[in-house]
Formats: sequence, C-alpha cells, structure tokens
Amino acid sequence: MKGSAGNERDAAKAPADAAGVTLWRRVADGLERRIGDGTYPPNSRLPGELEIADRFGVNRHTVRRAIAALAERGMVRAERGSGTYVQAARIPYPIRTRTRFSEIVGRSGREAGGRLLASATEPADQGVARRLNLKTGAAVVRIEALRQADRVPICIGTSWFPADRFAEAARIYATKRSVTRTLAHFGVRDYRRASTRLVAALADAADAMWLGLEHGGAVLVVDSVDVDLDGRPVVTSRARFAANRVEFTFES
Repeated sequence: MKGSAGNERDAAKAPADAAGVTLWRRVADGLERRIGDGTYPPNSRLPGELEIADRFGVNRHTVRRAIAALAERGMVRAERGSGTYVQAARIPYPIRTRTRFSEIVGRSGREAGGRLLASATEPADQGVARRLNLKTGAAVVRIEALRQADRVPICIGTSWFPADRFAEAARIYATKRSVTRTLAHFGVRDYRRASTRLVAALADAADAMWLGLEHGGAVLVVDSVDVDLDGRPVVTSRARFAANRVEFTFES
C-alpha cells in the first residue's frame, strides 16, 4: 500500500485529465488539501521547494507556480529569507468610533504585540498639524511601531502625538507597547475615532521588509485621528496593514 506522499507523486505524474488540469495546479491542490486537513497548520512553514518537488515528482518551477497560485488566493505568504508560511485566516477588523488594535486582535483569539521601531520629536508638517489642530511647525512626537498578532506582523504604523501634552510618549510606548496604554499613562482614559480614511497601496521596501511581504505587495493604508472625550486630538496615525491578513468592516 502506498503512503500519501506516493499517492501525491503518482497523481502529479499522471497525464492531465480531460479537464486539462496542469501539473502546477495538481501540486497546488495537493498542498491545499494538506493545509485544509491541518497537516500544515496556520503560520507553519511549508517544506522547501526541493522537498515538495520530490514529493510530487515535479520540478522546482512547477512548485513555484503552485505556491504562487496559493499566495494569490491568500492561503500562503512568503517571508523574505525565511520561507513560505501558511496564512492564518484574515482578522476581522471593524472600524468604529472605538477602535483598539489589541482588543480587536484579542477577540480573534490571537495575542496582540507591539514593537517600537523608531521615534523622534520633530516639527509637524502641514498635514499632521491640521489633523492635530496645531500650528504648522509645532512640536510633535513621532512613533514608528510594528503591530503583531501571534507574532505575525499585521501592520506598521506612524503615529504623531502633540509634544506639549505627550512629551514622553515614545519612552512610555516602548514599555507599554500600546497606544491605548500610552495615552492612559498621560491621563487619557478613553478616546474615540474622529476620522478614518482607507486606501489601497503598494508596500515600499521598508514596509515590505517589516511586514514580510514582497516589495510592491498590497497594503491597506489607514489614516486616522483620535480625540479625547473633550474632542481634543490626541494622536493621528498612518497605519499600513498587510492586505492579506485583515478584513476591514466599517461600523457606525
């Protein structure tokens, strides 16, 4: 009796059937079955190209085409220098008046994480100043942070805080790893979303590296402004989400 690997190899080597199923599609279907039955669980690394090629009795070009097809369908993701991983289901991400990354990720059954990448105190440009209701050139604290779910990068964000109110925001964020907890440290116990703008874009080289995407991979860019309960802007952000890892819904 042949094992499953032998069956896959025989199936891949068999001539294309009447429907014209090509070798790469047979390999893709075989990998999809293994993902579906849990052989390769979410966020696990697929075997290397040579191992897959040997298992299915095909060449590496065929394997690459099969994996590319699965990636186009959002089933796997390539991480530069690391390999190909099974893509977990997209995280439902509602945009509402109270939008909190950690809470949203937690409700999906995942553990939220954050990492400070860079920070600076700098003069606000015209756009940031307008969103924060400041004069152009007023001091703001800029934070660059990577947000994760179960250690999988979900988004990279740039946030600006008014420096006159949150001068130590970067230092606090480095410890708290959360915008909500950082604002709470300064006495802002609650806040709400005042505006959200969503556009699709292509990841630049830096964002692609941090998000584990190919250069030019799809991202969803969310520009937002959050205000305290008195209506004063407390933070404006530009977050770039990996498009294949979240599913946005807008709720009133």
